[in-house]
Amino acid sequence: MGGVTVPLEIERTESAEEIAAVPEPDVPWVTIVHNDPVNLMSYVTYVFQAYFGYPKDKAHKLMLDVHRKGRAIVSSGTREEMERDVQAMHGYGLWATLSQDRNA
Repeated sequence: MGGVTVPLEIERTESAEEIAAVPEPDVPWVTIVHNDPVNLMSYVTYVFQAYFGYPKDKAHKLMLDVHRKGRAIVSSGTREEMERDVQAMHGYGLWATLSQDRNA
């Protein structure tokens, strides 16, 4: 019979990857320094003191997190600030990345 075909509306759901890729505006960004086989622990402590202005005890604790846990969050703020911090860490020869801190 000559019926009319009506297109069905299909609801599109986002995948977990797509959701994770969309920055959330109110979630702060963080700079993460990762462990590497090159830099001495004393040098990493020095960088955290020199660049971030951390007291020696805090810089040492963050360095130990990098060494023992494989990484440490060393700063947080806007994306632009964290991009600057990551570039600075690269300038010091450290391996660093930025990410949104969804646990904040």
